[in-house]
Amino acid sequence: MRLSQRQARSRLWWSGTTTFPNGQSCGPKLRVRGKSLIVEGWLLPAHPEFTTAFDASLRGAPLPFGVTAASPAEVEQRFAVYRNNVAVSLTAALAKRFPVIQRLVGEAFFAAMGRVYSEAHRPKSPALLEWGDSFPEFLDGFPPLSGYRYMADVARIEYARGVAFHAADARSASAESFISASPSQLRLHPSVQVLRLDHPAVSIWRQNQPGATPEKLVLAGAEIALILRGPGFNVPVHAITEGDAVLIDHIRRDASLTVAAELAQWAEPCHDPQPLILRLFQAGAILDPQEDT
Repeated sequence: MRLSQRQARSRLWWSGTTTFPNGQSCGPKLRVRGKSLIVEGWLLPAHPEFTTAFDASLRGAPLPFGVTAASPAEVEQRFAVYRNNVAVSLTAALAKRFPVIQRLVGEAFFAAMGRVYSEAHRPKSPALLEWGDSFPEFLDGFPPLSGYRYMADVARIEYARGVAFHAADARSASAESFISASPSQLRLHPSVQVLRLDHPAVSIWRQNQPGATPEKLVLAGAEIALILRGPGFNVPVHAITEGDAVLIDHIRRDASLTVAAELAQWAEPCHDPQPLILRLFQAGAILDPQEDT
């Protein structure tokens, strides 16, 4: 697949700037008509219109103007190969981001579902790590999975793990700085996230990890997930209580540890903050008091 000879004479760069294959700094005069360019009498689509048409073609629309091949009869067939490669690549990227969902539904089902999702929710950035934020909501409304509502919560965990993995770096507190810090100086690592889930998604996620011991699960009841990036860039998922979640929520809102602990006890009588604080410290999720954020 290649551009036609007429179009290749004045090729549009990604920014919309016209470039010339022969490297000359001058060339045919350009005129603008609406959102198109006129080059030596030929009306060519401007870059935004061409990319929109090209993306539509990847989803099954007619081929965009200017796409041709050595044998014009092969244009549709060659573009179909490219269209399939894009679909397969996006589905593979989605599977890497949501491996537990793929394991739960099976590879064949996930491939078909991933294609439906990728056609409706294109990546908005070349960085695919930002793609997939709408996948949980997609699963929640996907008719074939209407009887498996927990899938969306599992997907929320998996997307949050990716966010935690790529969170900004920050210096963790040492034992000395933590002990000497004021309760008002407690701050958490940017990777720390709390997810309130409607289903036992933490338990389901754990059961579908490599090497997990199979256990019988009762698919009822909500869970709260704590997700953070630990030493060695591992991203564990913990089930925590409402008191733990309230404690973290208020520390992230710049409340002192004393105030956050009091509010946690309001939410969960007799709540003890020490086990959670110890877990956060051991994971490096409590920042050095002198760290800038």
